[in-house]
Amino acid sequence: MIKVLNTERIPIKLWLKDIEEGALKQAKNVANLPFAFKHVAIMPDCHEGYGMPIGGVLAAKNAIIPNAVGVDIGCGMCAVKTSLTEVSRKTLVNILSDVRTLIPVGFKHHKRKQDISTMPDNNDIAEGGIIEQEFENARDQVGTLGGGNHFIEIQKGSDGHIWIMVHSGSRNIGLKVAEHYNRIAKSINEKWLSKKDRSKDLAHLPIDTREAKDYFKEMKYCIDFAFSNRKLMMQNIKSVFYDHFGTKFNELQFVNIAHNYAVWENHFNTDVIVHRKGATSAKTGEIGIIPGSQGTKSYIVQGKGNPESFMSCSHGAGRILSRKQAKKTLDLKAEKTKLEKHGILHSIRTEKDLDEAPGAYKNIDIVMANQKDLVDILVELTPMAVIKG
Repeated sequence: MIKVLNTERIPIKLWLKDIEEGALKQAKNVANLPFAFKHVAIMPDCHEGYGMPIGGVLAAKNAIIPNAVGVDIGCGMCAVKTSLTEVSRKTLVNILSDVRTLIPVGFKHHKRKQDISTMPDNNDIAEGGIIEQEFENARDQVGTLGGGNHFIEIQKGSDGHIWIMVHSGSRNIGLKVAEHYNRIAKSINEKWLSKKDRSKDLAHLPIDTREAKDYFKEMKYCIDFAFSNRKLMMQNIKSVFYDHFGTKFNELQFVNIAHNYAVWENHFNTDVIVHRKGATSAKTGEIGIIPGSQGTKSYIVQGKGNPESFMSCSHGAGRILSRKQAKKTLDLKAEKTKLEKHGILHSIRTEKDLDEAPGAYKNIDIVMANQKDLVDILVELTPMAVIKG
């Protein structure tokens, strides 16, 4: 932990030296919620989000906030350690081409619905809810990357092995669930909150309401869907590797984590709903993933179970420039040079891609140094080839 702010109803504990003004204002809003418990934890990759800062951890008593989970419910990472120790640049080029034929990116979906077995079981969902309405539409979205900061990356590990990493979430179904229940929460809160309070975008659902129970069910499904989405993509990526390497390719380890969700946990001897928005669980011994920006290292880590962070850590490097700022201020040639001098097959082509350039993100070395009390680094992963949404 770097510092503690004691200016609000409960303390704000920060794992970074400098926090942007907008994110700090949001953190203070969260800390002043009447049901916020113990303190608010702000991870070293923190930046401004909607309502609650990304890289924030909130423990709440008897309330859940859709905007403290976010619109991409269940978004997260999975990584596979392979038996391979080398991949030539020529082979990498061919692998990327083959992967792109199997995995739609950006706004693209599969041309046909995926097999029902690729979808999570929908036996425990809210009756007449969003999942029920969107289930069939989601069948052509499962196994797709999406846009923004989502990526597929082939990496060389400090353990000598080639790794494959995927970052993606719950696609449109998660967005629909988030927006639906945030509207409901706003409607419920209007009965007793002022217009000023509503402007903070932290409308909550009291946990004993039917709406909160329905949100929990639908959120859980979105988390499962996001995991199924990553698994199907990884399955297709592995099929490409099998085509290129045959029996030389084997999966040695699989890691999966989510970083946008809420869950019941016990902290400081109290049962609370822990909201992790752009933060990952880091319980004692738990294996996790912290990606860098395009062109910088990522990490396989092991949690230390630090109670002060509600046993959490960062979910990545974190943005230092908004998407608009990055496109406006970063130099295309300079950003491409950063990647090409390290031999990385990257996804920066034109100015419109600069929102995902390395210069748009915080220094991952500083981010990792700021959370030495939260995780231990097990493997450093250096990027070799990247597909962006």
